Amino acid sequence: MKPEQAYEALRTFQIDTAYYQSLGALAGWDQRTYIPQKGHAHRARQFAALARLLHKRRTDPRIGEWLDAIEGSDLVADPESPEAANVREWRRDYERAVRVPDDLAVALAQAQSEGESAWESLREADDWAGFQPYLKRVLDLQREYAEAVGYETEPYDALLEDYEPGERAARLQTMFAELGRATRALLERIRGSEVRPPVEVLHRNFPVEVQRAVAYEVTGLLGYDLEGGRIDPTAHPFELSVGPGDVRITTRYYPDYFNAAFFGSVHEAGHAMYEQGLPAEHWGTPMGQAVSMGVHESQSRMWENLVGRSLGFWRFYYPKLQPRFAALADVGLEDFHRVVNAVRPSLIRVEADEVTYNLHILIRFELELALFRGELEVDDLPEAWNAKYRDYLGVTPPNFKDGVMQDVHWSGGMFGYFPSYTLGNVYAAQLFEAARRDLGDLEEAFARGAFAPLLEWLRDRVHRHGRRFPPRQLVERATGAAPSTDALVRYLNDRFGALYEL
Repeated sequence: MKPEQAYEALRTFQIDTAYYQSLGALAGWDQRTYIPQKGHAHRARQFAALARLLHKRRTDPRIGEWLDAIEGSDLVADPESPEAANVREWRRDYERAVRVPDDLAVALAQAQSEGESAWESLREADDWAGFQPYLKRVLDLQREYAEAVGYETEPYDALLEDYEPGERAARLQTMFAELGRATRALLERIRGSEVRPPVEVLHRNFPVEVQRAVAYEVTGLLGYDLEGGRIDPTAHPFELSVGPGDVRITTRYYPDYFNAAFFGSVHEAGHAMYEQGLPAEHWGTPMGQAVSMGVHESQSRMWENLVGRSLGFWRFYYPKLQPRFAALADVGLEDFHRVVNAVRPSLIRVEADEVTYNLHILIRFELELALFRGELEVDDLPEAWNAKYRDYLGVTPPNFKDGVMQDVHWSGGMFGYFPSYTLGNVYAAQLFEAARRDLGDLEEAFARGAFAPLLEWLRDRVHRHGRRFPPRQLVERATGAAPSTDALVRYLNDRFGALYEL
């Protein structure tokens, strides 16, 4: 078979596989939004059947034969061409997939589905004892998976590869330690400040129906195409791409708390705008896929924080927001800006301020490493969790649901995902600095309601490339420098130094 024929056969096959995956994505969205309570057991079996089908397709020997016919040909001579990028990434995905036994792939899919549905009810009931068997099952299977796909240094590296290709635990430990020291130093300076934002105003009455209208309005203003998306309520916010023209987000509303729905919606819209910016003509191939979860999180964290919590943004949007909530009638613009940026060590990661957020991730990263290094068992997780929260943040969870059970990730087997959030913050700050160099004063642009220039810059530098470049290389090409914590530390010190008059 000629390389061109092999490439077209492979591309068609992989696009068909992507259609099956997109149906699975739709079922996953339904499971976390509107599925009847009695439907979870059947949905878990559906996911198991789909996993068996997908694993069979991902390990089809013809993929290896097609790749053998293409590699080394003129078709992939240019390493930056779409064809070369697709073939390189298809080879990577295939080599990982064939190492995973079919039974393990199916067992993982079913355990993850069962774990997520159990977590939703057991977290609400604060039932750690009831949740442990699900978590142990998923963890054991993830350990099997790490051994199956292989690693050079330690099992956790095998899991990182699924979310941040090329990343390693040792490098993350060094990066996160540097960031942790800088964060704690800034936190101590803030604790010594006399500035005390009136955070109680965020806990007044905010009618849910108004919050819902605001969520649609603000995400649309930022650039989320609502004709190709929707916003639904859920227990834990997420974004999910079904395919071109269908990229959905969820949020959660509290009638007595402003931040959760507003910033949760903006965060998930950041993810969605990345998915909507991927080249639709390459859908179903690596060139039409996000390169990593770290880069994905850079988009959501940028829109949530560097844009959505900026003074320029609120100069534009607060006059639109304030009249809609009687609770804000006595709150001025600058006070409101301080309040939504207030720094307070807290229990809940998704509601954490920017300064302390990475400490939440550091805790989870260290616990995951300990689990996969055999230094910690599931039975001992709550005690280890609480000890780290006391040490790093000076707070102690009063229960399980606001402590070790607060995140959905472990129930769904997403070990290795949490570092993506801090990598996202690192990448976001570096990308934002580069965009500001190219575009000028972004704060002034936001104050005019001009968000399109930043989105277009991200489309050009990040979105359109799909998986053309590895994540670190993509960031370096976009910014002119290798990824480091420098830009994030500068940003945090500048913003919070001004807010707290340090």
